[in-house]
Amino acid sequence: MTPDNRTTDHQRTVLKTYTQMMRAADAVTTRMHRHLADSGLTGSQFGVLEALYHLGPLCQRDIGRKILKTSGNMTTVIDNLEKRKLVVRVKDLTDRRRISVELTPTGFSLIDTIFPIHAEIAEQVFDVMDRGELQTLGSLLKKVGKANVASAEESDGRAP
Repeated sequence: MTPDNRTTDHQRTVLKTYTQMMRAADAVTTRMHRHLADSGLTGSQFGVLEALYHLGPLCQRDIGRKILKTSGNMTTVIDNLEKRKLVVRVKDLTDRRRISVELTPTGFSLIDTIFPIHAEIAEQVFDVMDRGELQTLGSLLKKVGKANVASAEESDGRAP
């Protein structure tokens, strides 16, 4: 019996689609993040600066949720941004347990300079699709993601 005989046609299609999605995601991520090296930023650091740029001050937990990073990873990322004086942690005067992260003027200037470049690269990356195809792709990816968030939480023991 060959390995192919142990999988259904549907399983082979799903596995092929998964491989295609991961290869595309890797290629897109590599291209989208290449320009960040010029600024000495990692993808996660850029994600933090971009979130603060568009949303304003946020607590570390909320930033992690926005850019899909764990709280432990966020601490390191924010520590490194703080060392470069791109962000600052500010204690909430009404709730001492809450600390928000804010862009410094230097951080704002940096993200204000590189975000337009990032947006331009994103436009180039997805230039192979028209608006309708982009919307369809977005909807399909959202559908797969939503269906699997609950499943992932259940397997991790986080869901009720």
